[in-house]
Amino acid sequence: ISFAGKKILLAEDNELNQEIAIEILQSSGFDLDVVDDGQTAVERMSTAQPGQYDLILMDIQMPIMNGYEATRRIREIEEPEIANIPIIAMTANAFDEDRRAALDAGMNGHLAKPFDVDELFEMLASVIDR
Repeated sequence: ISFAGKKILLAEDNELNQEIAIEILQSSGFDLDVVDDGQTAVERMSTAQPGQYDLILMDIQMPIMNGYEATRRIREIEEPEIANIPIIAMTANAFDEDRRAALDAGMNGHLAKPFDVDELFEMLASVIDR
């Protein structure tokens, strides 16, 4: 699957997880911006132009602001194209209640870490206009 020209905002505080995600995503054509916490993700999206990002991959457990709260705040942004951007949770918590919490926070999907690369690409393809 090629995602050439698509841009992701990766919100992940763990440096090793960042490196792995960057390698996997860039190899399939994605351009990435990386932030280390939920608050910075919200700030980045608050100043983003419509179409600047195609998707957010959001870790749940991050310092300053967790992924659930960051997602809720992004969904409150006045610009509809920004507020409705697809957001996929990435978390080590894979229980049904974690999946429900992600959806309840306004996320479009949930991936358990470590994630299966094929499952990741299927999820991304299902939420990104290509």
